[in-house]
Amino acid sequence: MHNDRRHDGGPSHRQVNGLNRHHWWRDAVIYQVYVRSFLDSTGDGVGDLAGVRAGLPYLKKLGVDGIWLSPFYPSPQHDHGYDVADYRDVDPLFGDLAEFDLLMAAARRLGIKVLLDIVPNHCSSEHPWFRQALADAPGSAARARFHFADGRGPEGAEPPNNWHAMFGGPAWSRVTEADGRPGQWYLHMFTPQQPDWNWRESAVADEFDHTLRFWLDRGVDGFRIDVAAGLFKDPGLPDSPDPEADARTRDSVNPLAWNQPEVHDVWRHWRSVCEEYTARDGRDRLLVGEVSVPTAREHARYVRADELHQAFFFDLLGAPWNADAFRKVISEAMQDIAGTGSTVTWVLNNHDQVRTVTRYGEPAPEGSGLGAARARAAALLMLALPGAAYIYQGEELGLPEVLDLPDDVLTDPIFHRTGSRARIRDGCRVPLPWSGQASPFGFTSGAEGAKPWLPQPDYFAEYATDRALADTRSFWHLYRDGLQLRTALPQLGEGTLRWLDTPPGVLAFTRGDDLVCAVNFAASPTPAPVSGTPLLSSGPCPAGVLPAATAAWWINDR
Repeated sequence: MHNDRRHDGGPSHRQVNGLNRHHWWRDAVIYQVYVRSFLDSTGDGVGDLAGVRAGLPYLKKLGVDGIWLSPFYPSPQHDHGYDVADYRDVDPLFGDLAEFDLLMAAARRLGIKVLLDIVPNHCSSEHPWFRQALADAPGSAARARFHFADGRGPEGAEPPNNWHAMFGGPAWSRVTEADGRPGQWYLHMFTPQQPDWNWRESAVADEFDHTLRFWLDRGVDGFRIDVAAGLFKDPGLPDSPDPEADARTRDSVNPLAWNQPEVHDVWRHWRSVCEEYTARDGRDRLLVGEVSVPTAREHARYVRADELHQAFFFDLLGAPWNADAFRKVISEAMQDIAGTGSTVTWVLNNHDQVRTVTRYGEPAPEGSGLGAARARAAALLMLALPGAAYIYQGEELGLPEVLDLPDDVLTDPIFHRTGSRARIRDGCRVPLPWSGQASPFGFTSGAEGAKPWLPQPDYFAEYATDRALADTRSFWHLYRDGLQLRTALPQLGEGTLRWLDTPPGVLAFTRGDDLVCAVNFAASPTPAPVSGTPLLSSGPCPAGVLPAATAAWWINDR
């Protein structure tokens, strides 16, 4: 029977190793909370910090080690909080600092770590420093904190270079000077409402030092760093040979705007700040970076011993449903990233990507269940890999991407910048269903008829958490059982893996001496690599057989 835990447990590997010798983050499972879509406590249709606090017992029951909160800082919400106007406060939309402190206290009581999302590459165009820059003259200290430059061509009417923004359109906007004349241009690698900071100015680094310490002093356990390969641009701001690469791929491709060598000095300094706090009380503080670089080897440079503790390994998320592709990215990560002394940080879903249930289901006919079966198998594979894992909210419910949101409710700036529905992110951000048969599915506590900020489809009733908890065959129970086994089995979490010989289309590896994980990527069943009933499987798995689109764990009794 799948989702059936067949091990009596014993002490967790954290207890075996001893808390004083084990760094919690190395094999942690962190749950990404997209705050505005998690749970609404006020009835305005938008999730908030009090809703997160109310949901903590649910997450404790699931078995995660910590949570990562999406930005909740004051913001005009042009990019749902990734346009920060004040890095050291709470937007009234989500609560206030007193509510944040209550959330921290509740998480601490439950033993749940809390990571904040920090956005150092850019801020909001309503940030006081940028508003001052607009008011001051060219060459001022206020403008030096950003990338202001004179335009090219007659009267400076053309942008300073040919770069395009990742979310579409030029990466430069022209300002109107105090005397009313068209003036300089400023750089924004995402939207005009998100001007890029100039990290070559010491005032910027000092300001973020204050921000780190502000939240560390309030007890947070670390930070997820947005656009961690950003911050510095080529100082000459030259033209790019492929100026539309970022927009075309929606990734950090422009080598003149991303992954500059100076960024590593910032992460060394931030690491030293975290170590300073850890030295005071023995509690590890974590820095995990959103690092998008071309190769695992370049990725590894960000997680050297004196830089970030971890960085998301997106190659697994981007891999097609194919045994060879999965094996290649896993092997490269284990060789290049784990080789630094860090651990790999695995991820299959997040707030920027199409959910696995939908992603893996294409081009299968709708309703075939193939995407769900593959997503379950991939989840069990991820939880068996050495290192840390991040789960995006709703992943544990098996939510599919909502693909048919009408144009008039779409909020993603990518859509509004390009007019295209391709690559928009609203479909994975629809508020969670908690209970009931109709929207708002318990998401909001408002009066009858209260509407979530994005509409929930009727079929979300099938995925509501109350139904998931009651059905032992659900995604939720698969994740919960996998997380319990990660805690109970010393073979999981830290360590290495060894690949086993398998037929084409099948991956199998051992963890420790006797735990085996196998995944059948093929379209037909195959003999299981281990005899006997699996310890845990992603779907029905008779002894001796590994069905298609199925993953399983065994204890090898040889």
